[in-house]
Amino acid sequence: MEECKSLARRSGGFTVGASPLNGVKLEVGIILLVGLLLLPVVGRVLPSLTGQFLLLAGYGVAGMLWIIHRTRRVLRQVGQQQDDERHGP
Repeated sequence: MEECKSLARRSGGFTVGASPLNGVKLEVGIILLVGLLLLPVVGRVLPSLTGQFLLLAGYGVAGMLWIIHRTRRVLRQVGQQQDDERHGP
């Protein structure tokens, strides 16, 4: 019988394969966690719904722009490494 290749069923627990984007994935998780923690605080700090919306929307846009910037930078580095390997010394 063929062995199951699921990540969750391997001995040693759940692992993530090496990827140049793992750092970006971690940053997405941190941005989401901070956003979730910011959500209840905003209601106490700003009484107006418009102010709350603008603050949360601003945080979301800033987080999105950061992730786009980081992803593009990582992909540019990977592309340069691949070019260097192809055209070698």
